[in-house]
Amino acid sequence: MGLIHITKQNIETEHICCALGAKQYEHAVHEKKKWLTARMEEGLVFQRLDERAKVFIEYIPAEMAWVPLHAPNYMYINCLWVSGKYKENGYARQLLHACKEDAANRGMDGIVHIVGNKKYPYLSDRQFFAHMGFEVVDEAPPYFQLVAWKWNERAAQPSFRKLTKAAHAEEGITIYYTAQCPFAVGVLDELRKIAENRQVPFQAHRITTKEEAQSGPLIWTTFGLFYNGEFITHEIVSPNKLDKLLATLLSN
Repeated sequence: MGLIHITKQNIETEHICCALGAKQYEHAVHEKKKWLTARMEEGLVFQRLDERAKVFIEYIPAEMAWVPLHAPNYMYINCLWVSGKYKENGYARQLLHACKEDAANRGMDGIVHIVGNKKYPYLSDRQFFAHMGFEVVDEAPPYFQLVAWKWNERAAQPSFRKLTKAAHAEEGITIYYTAQCPFAVGVLDELRKIAENRQVPFQAHRITTKEEAQSGPLIWTTFGLFYNGEFITHEIVSPNKLDKLLATLLSN
């Protein structure tokens, strides 16, 4: 099976893997497609397996990435996902090498990606990237690591930018998110209901520009959950998980 390159010409008729088959996220997938289409003008590439599967890579020049990075002339991987029966078949390696070939052809010096210092939901497996030749070049609390695969040893050393404090340090739950992931968009109404049931204030702030993402309070800008102004998790939590989290927080 080969790869399909999703473009502005075919994005409305091709699936984009995320939330594949989840009817409740149809609106969120539409928002994701709008976001992708706009980013394609900035050099974003989305490639997936020619199959009805969650096997894809999404990457963009790091200068255009919606994350607080300093990585001039690098490619940034937004997401690399291989799920289910498609794991352990070499697809992740195939997708990553397609990204490397593209980046090298554009005259870039390397690739960067964000992982966790151990396994976390929604973050890539650090061990796989280390196996592929990536090295940790920077870290940010509480658990984020920036990894880089450089093929030009004279290239600049990538790093995280210094984060600003949350501009909306409201009481209760505050969520920052982008349309880059359908799950982040699709779950917000359910999370709001959980907070309301617990009588906890709830605010959601959508990041809508690259500049806002690059200078905001989050490393992983797809989703970030704060409680009383303190960062809790990047994980796009389920309603049940938020309910348990609030039960713990309210008991402290």
